[in-house]
Amino acid sequence: MAFIKKIIGLGVVLAVAGGAYFMYWSQNPIIPETAEAIDFTIVPGSGAHAAGQQIAEAGVPIEPLLFNLLARVTNKSSRLKAGSYELKPGSTPMRLIEQLARGEFAQEQLTIIEGWNFRQMRAAIAAHKGLKHDTVALSDQEVLKAIGSDYKQAEGLFFPDTYLFAKGSSDLQIYKQAHVMMLSRLNDAWAKRDPALPYKSPYEALTMASIVEKETGQKSERSMIAGVFVNRLRLGMLLQTDPTVIYGMGLKYDGKIRKKDLETDTPYNTYTRAGLPPTPIALPGVQSLTAALSPAKTAALYFVSRGNGTSQFSDNLNDHNRAVNQYQR
Repeated sequence: MAFIKKIIGLGVVLAVAGGAYFMYWSQNPIIPETAEAIDFTIVPGSGAHAAGQQIAEAGVPIEPLLFNLLARVTNKSSRLKAGSYELKPGSTPMRLIEQLARGEFAQEQLTIIEGWNFRQMRAAIAAHKGLKHDTVALSDQEVLKAIGSDYKQAEGLFFPDTYLFAKGSSDLQIYKQAHVMMLSRLNDAWAKRDPALPYKSPYEALTMASIVEKETGQKSERSMIAGVFVNRLRLGMLLQTDPTVIYGMGLKYDGKIRKKDLETDTPYNTYTRAGLPPTPIALPGVQSLTAALSPAKTAALYFVSRGNGTSQFSDNLNDHNRAVNQYQR
């Protein structure tokens, strides 16, 4: 009897010691604060035991049996979500279980730059290693169709911003987010517009915004630039803006625009064709959208670069010519 009591006592001691170790293990960092984060993926259909094995096989120093036990005692074994994750330095087993139960996937980000054209946007998305590339073989029109857009031309229809997404997400998610955001921003600005503006549709306003975006990097001048172009539209004058000519040249543009380029007719040459070009020429930001739909009230019809990033505005051709002579020759 004494022997049995000793065995029972030893078992109790071992159980208490084991429980204490388990609690200690669950609350202490898996990797130290000074270590690098470790990426891992849980495949769909994985239970707690399989998830623990996948985590360990990815290089996370964790015992799958203890991970499985922790998931069960916390009642989270059936709530672990498949996906790509990142184990951050200092994370504990308990924090890891919570991360998987909440589906806190590894976050990636991609920045779309104001003034990029759609070709540049597609190249940046295609080069991002954190995305699943479902659109590489699709045409621009097929991308629009895949995200449920009714538009036929993609240029200008995506809002430049920084987008966060779970690692391994489809690149279609970025296109859809950026498209929805652009339409939202455009419609908001359109609803606040002056009805007297010479735009027949929000799309025409978007086209103007893209021109403003490419004409100046000075945020303070965008409303004045828009005001000049609106004045020209109202008077039936040619817009005569170089960025549209450059866009029409496509890959032929080598960084310089020549007299023959200004004289070569394309649908985007605003030196040879009146009115707005048929589509936007870039991805405008919110300030250019605002400028296009709330342009400065000005009599200016011309502007020329001063060579320092700002522009000289003129109300008549004589003043404009003097400004050209002063700043460009």
